[in-house]
Amino acid sequence: MPSIFVHIRKAILLAMDHDLFGVAKAAAYSGMLFSFPAILVLTTLLARVPEGTSIVGEVRSSLDQFLPAGSMDVLQSALESKHFYSAKVLLSATSLSIFAGLGLMLSLMEGFRRAYQLPRGEWSYGQRVVRAFLLVPIVLIPLWLASLLLVFGQQIEGWMINNADHELRRVVLVFWRMVRWGLAFATSATVLAALYHFGTRRGEHWKWVIPGALAATAVWFPATLLFGWYVTRVADYSMFYGSFAAGIATLVWLYITSLSALLGAELNGVLFRGRQDRQSTGAPPPPVATRI
Repeated sequence: MPSIFVHIRKAILLAMDHDLFGVAKAAAYSGMLFSFPAILVLTTLLARVPEGTSIVGEVRSSLDQFLPAGSMDVLQSALESKHFYSAKVLLSATSLSIFAGLGLMLSLMEGFRRAYQLPRGEWSYGQRVVRAFLLVPIVLIPLWLASLLLVFGQQIEGWMINNADHELRRVVLVFWRMVRWGLAFATSATVLAALYHFGTRRGEHWKWVIPGALAATAVWFPATLLFGWYVTRVADYSMFYGSFAAGIATLVWLYITSLSALLGAELNGVLFRGRQDRQSTGAPPPPVATRI
């Protein structure tokens, strides 16, 4: 265990040398550009669906709770107007989302390259763009599936409690919340492991990228909860930013997420160079070097 803390401390110090905060800013900005056009596409599609018991209708109802009051009704009226060219809006928003998604992945890949201390020329620009384009669905599909469970989590929880015996309700509630949080943690770690595995020139085995993925997830979860508590209990962003409050909070959250992912990559880079040094000297690896 002491060697793990030494690796973590070394990773944090190297992250400062690799301009961790600057790369995280670029990734958060691209993530912001990616998120809002994607939400526009989603709301445009869902606004055409009437509220009901179908899955899409449930998603529409859930999304209506998070958007500003009446936004779905306004969008519905705009879509029904003959002067509103929804196809052009969808095409432009989708194109912007893809472009911003590529920028997000390229920023993270640059941070991974610095973490592994690799030369700039190992991948050509075209190779990096293709790899970043492939990483977008690799990251988004698992997150989308996990988000569906989180969206319908309250409904599923209520159904399980209503259909459970009175004595078992507390057990069912604890079990279901453990499943939800466990799935969220596992999804985050899996997505980060995929990013580290495919986002660097070094095609490391999956077991070598797991420590960084677990460490990044362990940093991201409490940081996200703490930030959520700060926004809802301490800071009132709407008082200073008005209608831009949601965007500012989202940008800060994306910045925290990028920092966590880059810190995990720095830890993997430290462990990678440690394995290289042991291979060059012929020393056997320590038994706990890759545990986290």
